[in-house]
Amino acid sequence: MEYTNLGRTGLSVSRLCLGTMNFGPLTEPSDAHRIMDQAHAAGVNFFDTANVYGGRPGDTTARGRTEEIIGDWFAQGGGRRERTVLATKLYGAMGEWPNERGLSALNIRRACEASLKRLRTDHIDVYQMHHVDRATPWEEIWQAMEVLTQQGKVLYVGSSNFAGWHIAQAQEAAARRRYLGLVSEQSLYNLIARTVELEVLPAARHYGLGVIPWSPLHGGLLGGVLRKEREGVRRVDGRARATLEAKRDSIAAYEEFCEELGHEPGDVALAWLLHQPAVTAPIVGPRTGEQLDAALRALDLRLDEKALERLDEIFPGHREAPEDYAW
Repeated sequence: MEYTNLGRTGLSVSRLCLGTMNFGPLTEPSDAHRIMDQAHAAGVNFFDTANVYGGRPGDTTARGRTEEIIGDWFAQGGGRRERTVLATKLYGAMGEWPNERGLSALNIRRACEASLKRLRTDHIDVYQMHHVDRATPWEEIWQAMEVLTQQGKVLYVGSSNFAGWHIAQAQEAAARRRYLGLVSEQSLYNLIARTVELEVLPAARHYGLGVIPWSPLHGGLLGGVLRKEREGVRRVDGRARATLEAKRDSIAAYEEFCEELGHEPGDVALAWLLHQPAVTAPIVGPRTGEQLDAALRALDLRLDEKALERLDEIFPGHREAPEDYAW
């Protein structure tokens, strides 16, 4: 396993991050525990979760279940917690009352305490804001986060789904308080979705944030979807179907190129992210141990300049703003 520092911090994390969103709704606790043990055996020390994970889409009653599954795994001992860099998130509604969501000082305090209880730990290594809260001033957010760090309940703070200017706002407000501020940003980033290259990645580089891409296979569309459709293995519905139809020619060209390279499409998509200088660790969210094994293969896949150029031709990216759209 390769390790790197998370942004400008001294924290060492694995080049792949284990995403746990499927633990609960799609993966039974016993299987989830085996996957986490398997991740540790492979050297993966970076785990990502969120307080809202646990139920299927639209099911609010099971929110928090994924953290509980991880907490039960930690409770088995054997150095499981000590070897894990644990990242979780807050923002989404955990109940029906108005202060059970967002980034108010009240919810930050309550959400942290609830996550610690579910995770059966005394601290969160990277506490991430799942979304920007336009209704709460940064002075309030940072004051609440400072209290948690002073209490030893949170070590680092990260963001997720922020725009570049949100990162700048957050970091400038933190600097005024002489506070470390954000150390990471979790964004949608893959060969199909490259909007973050405009401003989010430049902002992250400027402020020393590690970038943690989510949905590296774009919901499976970069995992050999057309071949699987032909084989009758996979059926794509909803928004994924609309994206597939809009990008069908590009995805077909991509799968043909992966065949030329002699590698699985999912491996190439992950390897491409690992070749991007701003990226710390893509999040992989396996439902099974076999899927985790497949993701680990990407760590050994090296793409040369010619291959990277071909991928840029198939899925054109962005230059930094404003050069991308202005003289």
